[in-house]
Amino acid sequence: MAVKPIYAAGLDAGSRQTRLVICVLENSRIRFVGASAVESQGWAKGRIADQQAFAEAVTAALRDADAFASGALQSVVVGMGGPTVRGANGRGVLELGYVQEVQQTDVRRVMERASRVQLMEDRMVLQLFPQDFVVDGHPGHRDPRKMLASCLEINVHLVTASIQEHNALIGAVNAAHLAVEESVFEGLAACYAAVLPENRRQGIAVVDIGAESTELVIYYGDAMHLASTGRISGDHFTRDLAQGLCLSFEDAELVKMEFGCALAKSAHENILVELPTPEDRQPREAQRSLVNRILGARAEELFRFVRGEFARVGMERSLIGGVFLCGGGAKLPGLCDVAEDILQCQTRFGLTEGIQDWPLELNDPAWCTAAGLAMYSAKLK
Repeated sequence: MAVKPIYAAGLDAGSRQTRLVICVLENSRIRFVGASAVESQGWAKGRIADQQAFAEAVTAALRDADAFASGALQSVVVGMGGPTVRGANGRGVLELGYVQEVQQTDVRRVMERASRVQLMEDRMVLQLFPQDFVVDGHPGHRDPRKMLASCLEINVHLVTASIQEHNALIGAVNAAHLAVEESVFEGLAACYAAVLPENRRQGIAVVDIGAESTELVIYYGDAMHLASTGRISGDHFTRDLAQGLCLSFEDAELVKMEFGCALAKSAHENILVELPTPEDRQPREAQRSLVNRILGARAEELFRFVRGEFARVGMERSLIGGVFLCGGGAKLPGLCDVAEDILQCQTRFGLTEGIQDWPLELNDPAWCTAAGLAMYSAKLK
């Protein structure tokens, strides 16, 4: 009798594109079987404004990709990001009463206490990441089980989100007849796909540049030190061009993709580019160096924000493993060079690692989040 395949799927619910990756578990390995990307609907300023429209986009992505799973896909891990997601450090304390051996139940109890933080209205804990344990006042322990202690403490990093936005996301996926296995911070998912665990030990950061928000995660060793969301995103680059060159948003996006570069001095002043113009207007041209100066100014602002986040957790000189750029907005030429110049550490594109048969055409920073969500689903199973 044929063994029923175990599917692991990730849904990247972006405000510009909805991406779905489907994999199958085989002999403790994860193998790619299919993917799809459709234009997102129902989003405004990084939030779900029309739940039904977004549910239709999820249904379309499922329809395009589900042939690979022969209609058997029933659940996904979904990513959550945007301006409503924030990170903060927390702490939990468990008094054991007398010196005794720390058990797994004690670890669970102290983690539960760390998650019971006083949150503002409409906030929930999306994920909790242990940083280290403190055993009888001695910090720096990764696994306290089997140790003798009378007091166990834990330092954690909490990722919180809007309850309303989370419910809207889950409701839209459910309306597409899919169950949600777990909701995961998108920055973590991108890191999961782009950076192998052994490469996080020297300190790494992942900057996931989406259409309407940028997610940032910092790892040092096995511990997450920061999960953060910034408002500077890929659409800001396009809007800057639209305003600076008097173009529509769609035409500015075309100019950015065809001629744009984040290095302000990468083009000679004499090089001109033809701008899209309506049929009843005379053709217009602009200096390519002007296009690059506009994009370069926004790139510098983005990475100054990232540098400030590094400094906030004392990691501005500690990321020996470098910075990985993911997301559709990361593909702008010259962005890695600007990041290296401002952040003063090695920068590269984040590409999916660890999935067997991953196709070359999807070897793209824009697919990291969806791939990481599928890998997270495989981990759960």
